[in-house]
Amino acid sequence: MAATGIELPENNSVSNAAEKVDDPWHMLVHWDDLPHWQQDNHYIQTGYRKASYSYSRSLQSILHWHNESVNIWTHLLPATLCLPFAIFLYNALKPRYEQASQADVIAMGCFFCGSAFCLGMSAFFHTLSNHSPSVAGLWNQLDYAGISMLIAGSFVPSVYYGFYCHPVKQRTYWAMICTLGIACTTMSILPHFKTPAWRPYRALMFIGMGISAIFSVFDGLKMFGWEDMEKQIGLSWLVLQGTLYILGAGLPGFQKHGTLESSITWALHTRSSMS
Repeated sequence: MAATGIELPENNSVSNAAEKVDDPWHMLVHWDDLPHWQQDNHYIQTGYRKASYSYSRSLQSILHWHNESVNIWTHLLPATLCLPFAIFLYNALKPRYEQASQADVIAMGCFFCGSAFCLGMSAFFHTLSNHSPSVAGLWNQLDYAGISMLIAGSFVPSVYYGFYCHPVKQRTYWAMICTLGIACTTMSILPHFKTPAWRPYRALMFIGMGISAIFSVFDGLKMFGWEDMEKQIGLSWLVLQGTLYILGAGLPGFQKHGTLESSITWALHTRSSMS
């Protein structure tokens, strides 16, 4: 039988599907396969997302498992719950503290707003860090601005209640922490500030901002003593908060090889290698 000469069209859908199976956009890659702008922490070698150049794909990666998953979810969940919890707490405590003024609400609101902003910015940064150099850089700056907001927001209520009858001292310490916060945020805009080489300096800067609280604490201890400060601001809890802030800033900033290879990190690596 003679050939008809009719050529069947190439099955592009099949070939495209094969390409997607071989190289899906959400397939994880090794450190060595990353573009330079994604290479931030060489102690973590596996589980990286490819550069997406797409907000949609980066946001979809929230539902996939990779080496930013824990960072994303441990910031995203508390960020979404922070303000609703503040409203719940306000409604629960309002009947018990009928004499509380609007200033009391604003002071505590600064803490919750600072917490929500910090956690939200960090969640978005870790989610969009694989988008592109410009987008990753922008959200990295907002992440650092969020840290400044958290520290300043935590500072406001402790100074407010610690020096409740001393408005001059309140304004003095608030001006100090706001100035430091603006300085830290301004520093975070500098391009070289985001590079891995500057990681220890970033840590020192935010540790210094957190440690600045000791001036108001020592002043309060001198004026009122430990017992009264414990009643006024829960001083022991404030010390714990400051310790956690320092650890949170210091551990990533001064990491050494192997120090962060915890069971969680290895679980991430194992799960990533199975993907």
